[in-house]
Amino acid sequence: MPKMTFIERNGQPREVDAPIGLSVLEVAHKHGVDIEGACEGSLACSTCHVIVDPEWFAKLTTPSEDEEDMLDLAFGLEKTSRLGCQIVMSEALDGLVVRLPAATRNAGG
Repeated sequence: MPKMTFIERNGQPREVDAPIGLSVLEVAHKHGVDIEGACEGSLACSTCHVIVDPEWFAKLTTPSEDEEDMLDLAFGLEKTSRLGCQIVMSEALDGLVVRLPAATRNAGG
């Protein structure tokens, strides 16, 4: 089974099983990782904002315009920021590393 690593807000890495077909948000919830996801993946908030490790960022699909709009509202936006609900695990993403931002802002959610 593919794995992924969440870098928690305290800087500690946490490797978890990441079943193919689940979003990063769903994987986080499955393992009790502290990501809110207030809109449950409907692209109506930015509370599942994650910062993708630069080595992995280029391997992701391009964000949609709706995702870009929601990211504009995210706290602590970085060049490799994405919404966890929009990254779906695949074999190609086995080993994915994402960092949780220092805080979230529930704008629009």
